[in-house]
Amino acid sequence: MTILSQKITQTVCRKYERAFNIKPYFINVSGERLPGNYGPVQAYLQTHAYALQEAVRWGEPFVFYPFRGVVSWIVALVEQRRLHGGLIGGEVRTPGAEPQEIIKDLIEQGLDTNAASLFCGRLPEWPAEKIKGAALSLNEIFYQASGWNPVLLEENRIKAIQQRHIAEAMDAQKKNSQGGYPIDKEKMLLSLIRAGDQNGARRVLNEMLGAMYLFSTKLAVLRARAIELMGYLTRTAVEDSPILEPLIERNHKWMQKLIVAPDFETLSHVLMQALDDFMHGIYARGFNCYHPHVGRILDHIASHYSEPLSMREISGAAGISVSRVAHLVRQHTGKTVWQHIMRMRINRARQLLEGTNESCSEIALKTGFCDQSYFTKHFRRLTGTSPAHYRRSLAGSVPR
Repeated sequence: MTILSQKITQTVCRKYERAFNIKPYFINVSGERLPGNYGPVQAYLQTHAYALQEAVRWGEPFVFYPFRGVVSWIVALVEQRRLHGGLIGGEVRTPGAEPQEIIKDLIEQGLDTNAASLFCGRLPEWPAEKIKGAALSLNEIFYQASGWNPVLLEENRIKAIQQRHIAEAMDAQKKNSQGGYPIDKEKMLLSLIRAGDQNGARRVLNEMLGAMYLFSTKLAVLRARAIELMGYLTRTAVEDSPILEPLIERNHKWMQKLIVAPDFETLSHVLMQALDDFMHGIYARGFNCYHPHVGRILDHIASHYSEPLSMREISGAAGISVSRVAHLVRQHTGKTVWQHIMRMRINRARQLLEGTNESCSEIALKTGFCDQSYFTKHFRRLTGTSPAHYRRSLAGSVPR
């Protein structure tokens, strides 16, 4: 962990200990406690190593039980796609756990009676919600202090969430004895895309993926279904609005990725990425927008919404007057230019809140807002909740 400065490690430990009155400690990729770090007995290095692997696999803090009645949690320390070690949040006693049982288990692990009693006596008793909160806070504290970008964790977290949703959809379909491919879901998916309901569209897509897998587990069949679905969405969109024809070329790259997907998990992940991209393209232009000037206007907004846009700049890109821009956009889409800009910014902000660990202030600047308070105001207006609360509502249960 030599790439972490002493200042950063001290900052992380100090902030966390101040918040939860418990000391964290660093481990290497093999599960060994690093020199100079406070830690308990070294009786469960293999447990540490396993927990670290699971934290990477799920893309989020992982809660584990090193001994009977004792719970701990770990944050994987990843910069880009490289794992450098882990950060243990400490150990606590689960509600109702008997100290004598914990001591007995520690002795069986090779600890002497005095050391086991001392270790057990230091353990506070925490409820599950506090454990979850401490794990999430440790993750946030570390990545804010280090400035690292855990690309690998973000990718794995998104994949894990999708696979969990697909499994739930498959289980529900088995219980309802539904067989065959759900053609009606395609129309529902398209309706949600038209309405701009990204979360609803993702939910339906996961249900469709679950049904596809139940219908056939053969990768060739699954790949054909995925390509067929993207073709259906693109064809219907272009039939609805001819100016959406660029979506055909835009989706071609996703078709190529679907063709070479080596397994169902990768196929599902690519399809979800394609759906997000497809929805962005649909929303950027609008389903009922046939006017060529409006198409150019919305294209320009879609490419520059994160920048300080003015009506004069937009009118210059479209080749018409400012007043004409405002009139045409409102007439053909039912929304003002400003509404289009704001909704594109908020839609992108939601994607960043869901798929990255970037702070709200960083996301505000990245999506074109001058400051975080202005960003929060409009995010709440369009979504009904604050950015921070929106991100917390997406966090699944950490204990597994």
